[in-house]
Amino acid sequence: MAESDRSAGAQKPQLKKVSLDKDLTKIVHVEAAAYSSARRLFAPGMALLFLAAAGAYSSIFIGAQPNAVFIIVAAMLGGYMALNIGANDVANNVGPAVGSRALSLTGALIIAAIFESAGALIAGGDVVNTISKGIIDPSLVPDTQTFVWIMMAALLSSALWVNLATWLAAPVSTTHAVVGGVMGGGIAAVGFSTVNWVTMGKIAASWVISPILGGVIAALFLAFIKINVIYQDDKIAAARRWVPVLLAIMAAVFSSYLALKGFKRVWRPDAITVLAVGAGIFVVALVLLRPWVRAKSEGMENRNESLRALFHLPLICSAALLSFAHGANDVANAVGPLAAILHSAQSGDIVAKVGIPVWVMLIGAVGISLGLFLYGPRLIRMVGEQITKMNPMRAFCVALSAAITVIFASGLGLPVSSTHIAVGAVFGVGFFREFYTSHSKRRRAYVKSHVRYPSPAASQAPSRDEVRRRKLVRRSHFTVIVAAWVITVPAAALLSAAIYTALTLLR
Repeated sequence: MAESDRSAGAQKPQLKKVSLDKDLTKIVHVEAAAYSSARRLFAPGMALLFLAAAGAYSSIFIGAQPNAVFIIVAAMLGGYMALNIGANDVANNVGPAVGSRALSLTGALIIAAIFESAGALIAGGDVVNTISKGIIDPSLVPDTQTFVWIMMAALLSSALWVNLATWLAAPVSTTHAVVGGVMGGGIAAVGFSTVNWVTMGKIAASWVISPILGGVIAALFLAFIKINVIYQDDKIAAARRWVPVLLAIMAAVFSSYLALKGFKRVWRPDAITVLAVGAGIFVVALVLLRPWVRAKSEGMENRNESLRALFHLPLICSAALLSFAHGANDVANAVGPLAAILHSAQSGDIVAKVGIPVWVMLIGAVGISLGLFLYGPRLIRMVGEQITKMNPMRAFCVALSAAITVIFASGLGLPVSSTHIAVGAVFGVGFFREFYTSHSKRRRAYVKSHVRYPSPAASQAPSRDEVRRRKLVRRSHFTVIVAAWVITVPAAALLSAAIYTALTLLR
């Protein structure tokens, strides 16, 4: 009896200890769950806080004037669209640099936010076309109230569509979303006769032309690098010969790109001036880059991995410049309809172009940067890492192709999408790698003479199926992205028409 009492007394502390451990484990799990929930709610909470701040901020400038409520709501919708542009569109500018490890994700977010904001505020333009891309005829809109509702429907529908695309991890054209929104609202308000179908035909053609053109140009540059640098026996000598030329081409192209797209507010050069600027920058860059590449390549091993360091700095510069030009151009997708609503509500008339107040531009710039930080990393990783494998040489080809294609398309007057071009260039690089891996005799000879296999079991080169499994562009991403591109305009148009109808029923 005494022994049983003693054993029971000894077990009590052990039972208390086990119970305490279980309680502590439960507390840890509760804390982890709370922390996880807080992280999930942080981004939506910050986004809602920004929209409330945008509304309050706009009320300072609007005051108690007529239609103040509509303008404040429009300012919040403009901020919502800016958040979605930052979450979706900016990934195309920095994704390849992040995927190639030339930039960390944090560094890319900081650079993109700074240069997107700078592009929007410094070179975003002091006027904006009220009817995006001339889609509808303003003379057919019966009154300013109808026009305001069209712009409200266009702004909300395009923002909702881009938000859905971001959730689906599909980089889409925010410009095309706004075009679809304006078209749908215009058709719902006035009819099909208000739409400029010639302009719509050009935009539809750009769905096909811009990604193919971007992909072909990126593939051609990658082919040049592979043939003239990567598969040369003396890679360092080949790099010293050709890398300065490639980087000088990039400097010339980006200077021309910025002259055309980045400084519209302060400078509008003609084609001859742009060509002269590009040629001058090419010569100067070539003179400066030859000694830089030679010094950078001193002591490098004769390996492909060594060459990647030569492209890191150019990729960082290209990400910054693409972000600047994007901020200068695409901020209009957020603030253009807002500026149109503001002008019509205040003046009572409909004009083709309106001025953009600084406070309106500031909402767009801050919204793009905040959307990038809150929701951009997912799309950045998808564009840079998940479509196809990136390295600095491939990312360089993507960035260079994006700038060249925009310049070429602008010269032809095609309303191309920078998103379609950049992602098309990523596809082009991936599909070229598939083709080159399968068909290049030179590559097979190079692999046979340079690759040493660690064991007899691995003495055979990878099979075609194994190579395709490692190298192919992910078809699931390709299918989703192309489908999203095709339906962006009609989806935004249908959504806009539905929203316009609902708004007219409520007024």
